[in-house]
Order: sequence, then C-alpha cells, then structure tokens
Amino acid sequence: MSDIVKPADEKTLFGHPQGLFYLFFAELWERFSFYGMRALLYLYMVEVIFEALVTRDYAAAAIYSSYGSLVYASTVIGGKISDTIIGMRRSIFLGGILMSLGHFVLAIDNNIAFFLALAFIIVGNGFFKPNISTFVGTLYKDGDTRKDSGFTIFYMGINIGGFISPLLCGWLGHTYGWHYGFGLAGIGMLTGLLFFWRGIKKNVFGDGGKPPSMEVYEKKIWGIPQKHLVTLLAFLSAPLIALLLHSYKPIGSEGSFFENQNPVNLIFNFMLIPIGIYLIYIMIKATLDERKKLFMAILITFFMTIFWGFHELHGSVITLFAARNVNLSLINASQTNALNSMFIVILSIPISVMWTYMAKKKINPRTPYKFGMGLVLAGLAFYVVSLSGGSADENGMVPFSYLLALYFLISVGELFMSPVGLSKITDLSPKRIVAFMMGIWFLSSAYAFQIVGFISKQLAIESTDSNVGGFDTLNVYLDGFSLIAKYSLVAGVVVLIFAPLMKRLMGNVH
Repeated sequence: MSDIVKPADEKTLFGHPQGLFYLFFAELWERFSFYGMRALLYLYMVEVIFEALVTRDYAAAAIYSSYGSLVYASTVIGGKISDTIIGMRRSIFLGGILMSLGHFVLAIDNNIAFFLALAFIIVGNGFFKPNISTFVGTLYKDGDTRKDSGFTIFYMGINIGGFISPLLCGWLGHTYGWHYGFGLAGIGMLTGLLFFWRGIKKNVFGDGGKPPSMEVYEKKIWGIPQKHLVTLLAFLSAPLIALLLHSYKPIGSEGSFFENQNPVNLIFNFMLIPIGIYLIYIMIKATLDERKKLFMAILITFFMTIFWGFHELHGSVITLFAARNVNLSLINASQTNALNSMFIVILSIPISVMWTYMAKKKINPRTPYKFGMGLVLAGLAFYVVSLSGGSADENGMVPFSYLLALYFLISVGELFMSPVGLSKITDLSPKRIVAFMMGIWFLSSAYAFQIVGFISKQLAIESTDSNVGGFDTLNVYLDGFSLIAKYSLVAGVVVLIFAPLMKRLMGNVH
C-alpha cells in the first residue's frame, strides 16, 4: 500500500500533525511529575512516614504495592468514563488537575495528607494516562503510515520525562527536603496541562477528544449534568481511596494469609475469580482458531505480568538496595530511578533497527521468542547483581557498576517485550471482546504491583535505624535477587522451549 498523503489543510511539523508535539510535551511533563514523585516515594515512606516502625520496610511495601495496583487499575475505569461520557479532552484536564493536586498535597508534612495525596494521584492517573495515549491515535486517519513513527516519538517523550524527573526531583528532595521534590513534580504536571491547553487554543487537535455524545455529556442525574457529576465523584472518591490505602497491616510475616492482607490485596485477589470465570466462558464459546489465539493472548499477558512484577522493583527494593548497599557517585538512590528510562532512550532506536534488519533477512523472531528472551534478560539482570557481594567493601557497599548492569539488562528485556505485547493482544483477541482483553492487559500491570509488594515484604528489614545497612541488609537483598533471577530464568527458558508450539497457536499473527 502506498503512503497515505496528509490532508491538504493539515498543519504539520517534521511531517507529523502539530497536535502530536503538543501531546508529546504534555505527556513528557506528566511523566516527569509521575516518575519524579515515584523516585522519592519509597524512601520517603521508609525514612519519614513510617520511620518510628520497626516494620517500616514492610509497611512501605504494603502501601507501595497497593498504590501501584490502584494506579494502573484506575485506567480501566477512567478510560471507560471517557469513552462513554466526557471524552478525552475533559478526562485529560480532570486527571491532570487531580494529579497536580496530589503532588502539591504531598508537599505538606502530614501523614493524613500523604494518603490523600496518593489517592488524588491514583484517580487523576486513571483519567489522564489512558486518554493521552489514545488521543495520539486520533491525529491520524486509519491506514496512515505515519502513525507508528508518531507513537515512537510520543513514547520517547514518556522516557525523556522518566529520565529527567528522578534526577531533578531526586536532587531537590535530597538537597533541600522531600517536599521540594514533590512540589517540583506538581509543577511538572501543571506544565503538561499548559501545553495541552495551548494545543486546544491553537486548534491543532481538530475535533479530536470531544465527548462522544453531547446528549449524554449534558444529561442530568440527580439534577447534575453528567460532565459535572463525573468531576464531583472523582474528587469525592479520593478520601475513600485514602482510607483504603491507610488500612494496611504492617505485621510482617506472622499471621494467616487473610490476616496479612490489606483491603487492596483482598480486592485484587478476589477479582481473579470473576475474571477467570468469564475467560473460561469466552473460551468455551470461541471457535477452535479463536480459542488458540485467545489462549496465547492470556499467556502473553501472564508472562508480561511476571516481567513487570520484577521490573517494577526498581521503585521499591532496588531503590532501598541502592541507598543502603551501593557505592553511589554523582547521583543519590532516588536518582537511580532515571537509569531505566535512560537506557530505553539510548537503546530504543538501535533495537528497532535490529528488528527491521532481521525482518528483511527473514530471521526476525516471533513474539514467543522475544518474550522468552526478555524474561531471560530480566533473570540475568538480577543474577549479575546477586554476584555483587564478592566485590563488597568492609561496610557491605558494592560497586555502582552492578546496579548499572542490572538496569541495562532489564531495559533491553523491556524493549524485547513491552512494545510488541500490546499490539499482539489486539491481534490475538476476537474483535467482539478486544476491549475486554485490553482491560485485562492494563490490569496485568496492576497485578504486577501485587508481585512487587509480595517480594518487597519478603525482603523487608526490621529496624528503626535510618543508617541501617552493611552486610546484614546486603545478604538479605542478594539472596532475594538470586531467587528472583532463578524464577525469571526458569520462566524465560520455559517460554523458549514451548515457543514453537506457541508460534503455531498464534497462527498468522507474527
């Protein structure tokens, strides 16, 4: 098919719709705020919020996993509300305002404000995140060959924001105080909204992102137009979510399974039952060919969940490891969160070129092989850092090069898996349930944070000493990393062994 010619009246920049670059900077600054705050969050909980608790690591793990799960689960709800009621534009503004508010509330030195701030960010992300990405697609007509490169440019904005923010917010938080770092994250979010507002004022988005139905948009419920009711309920939901987050139980490993679960854990555990039942129902109703592909879509989602569960440890346990047991120079522990995005920015184009070259040579590996290799790389990342104990100094501090190697390997693994996973879900799912399967895909990230929480609790250190470290913590972390490496390597090898069978199940989907 020949290249799609852009409409004669379309305003472009570097061959792409101008709106792309307004969304690029809006998302860059939103991710700046999100990742800048997250770089500080775990250390802030351990060193400030729960500093008086002997089980402060455990408490931080419980809150962090609940926060991460709800952040990603909220996108399913926010996306649905946008699709059916308020549209992408209002969703992005509402989400951005809520997230800005959350970051600024985090700058208040108060434990109650802390949980309310996390709740505002959770609700805001639910409205902002799924819609800003979807908005990019509306800038291009179906079949426009510029769309893939447009999403690549947009994805670079995400990682540029994710690279810069931990460095700046981490520096501010470490040098002048936590709340300055959180405040800068809030300013970043407002900057992103400003870019989006300017794009609307310049009409670079055309009719994109408007409410799907003005009748539904203006329809009154309890005497309140739905467009205002959604905003009202979004703000009112924040205190309820704050209470949910606050209901953690930092009791360590004692007690039964249910005694160790906070409400968020229980919600996600029980959600698996109806999801599993519905998936079985769909499989029974599907044709044989659909059943094979749907089974592969579920498998891909499962293995992606495992990968994200290990990958997202860099915001929790790996940050604590960096603070307590890594000889850092030039950057502090919170700033190490920039390393993943740095490698993504550096490696995205070379790896993309590699796949293109291999495709021309007809040796581009199918998706199961890429997933298997991604999990193996994640396993190697943790295996390498588990060996760092042999290079530790007398204080139990290991060279920074081991942490750098971990981030390099796991970033390559991410580029092997993440870019292809989402598109394969749409290709493998029957059209009548593709929206449901996309929801399952997004929920997989939420469940990944349940894995993060479980691992972080197992590696929790019991202490109230802000200078805790040395070989006691080093041995706990390295033993944990060694175990993670084994699980990830086994999962990767299993995928590679069964890749030929999985390839056949996928049929003509590459």
